[in-house]
Amino acid sequence: MTTRPITAAVDGTPESLAALAWAGREAVRRGLALRVVHAWRWEPHEAITVDRDGQERWAGQALAEAARGVTERHPELEVTTDLVEGPPVDTLVGAAEHAETLVLGSRGHGAVVGFLLGSVGQQVIVGSPRPVVLVRAEDNPSAEAAGREVVVGQQGTPEDSADVLRFAFETAAARGASLRAVRAWTLPPLYAYSPGSLKLLDEAGGLEPYEKKALAAALGPWQERFPEVRVVQHVEMGSAGQVLLSVAQRAQLMVVGRRARRTAVGARIGSVAHGVLHHARCPVAVVPHR
Repeated sequence: MTTRPITAAVDGTPESLAALAWAGREAVRRGLALRVVHAWRWEPHEAITVDRDGQERWAGQALAEAARGVTERHPELEVTTDLVEGPPVDTLVGAAEHAETLVLGSRGHGAVVGFLLGSVGQQVIVGSPRPVVLVRAEDNPSAEAAGREVVVGQQGTPEDSADVLRFAFETAAARGASLRAVRAWTLPPLYAYSPGSLKLLDEAGGLEPYEKKALAAALGPWQERFPEVRVVQHVEMGSAGQVLLSVAQRAQLMVVGRRARRTAVGARIGSVAHGVLHHARCPVAVVPHR
């Protein structure tokens, strides 16, 4: 079986360099190689005096410098670089296809930075077949060293959340961190329940016990597979985004799932992932549901 690398996209911004540093640490923890990608596109403009070859040289130098920095910090790490010319979304989604995880820089309160302007970052997350981690410029490994939790949002059935929980447990195990599994619930209108689900609710003793049992059922197989990971089960009434953000300060990483939705105005990643990406100060991993 071919082992995929951790892949980081860089563009010279502080956010992308923080993402590269995060990716380097994660690759060392997991015993994986690191691939560093710089996606660039020649767009001539009368105000820019550098020609295409000059811009390509500049991009290559920036890529080499970024890779040299992570190699100096982790001399044992296998690092490869790729300078790729092409549309940013296609380039980065293509890079993700061959990666264990794709790591990008993010401003948080706005779009993903650099070549990921406007809706590009969202399109990469929507199109990526692999988890995408967003890292802010101020990210610091001290949160990892301090033993903060990995926080994961669990929704739906065990099958619905399997990929999200797998990523969260693997990450917590690699870091020796505890895992907080969060399941939020609200009071839906009574007619939203089928007779079968109403019977299950009655047997469980009410809505909150029902949600607790649902979370325990989803976590069970992963706790058996990763017995070394200490798990805190967190069930709280409220919207999923608000409940996740309420525990974000204790997190070294937040993990959420996404189901891509395509609308008349473009791709959407869902309100929970969008809200956490927008407001959480820690790195956020967005894991696609299969």
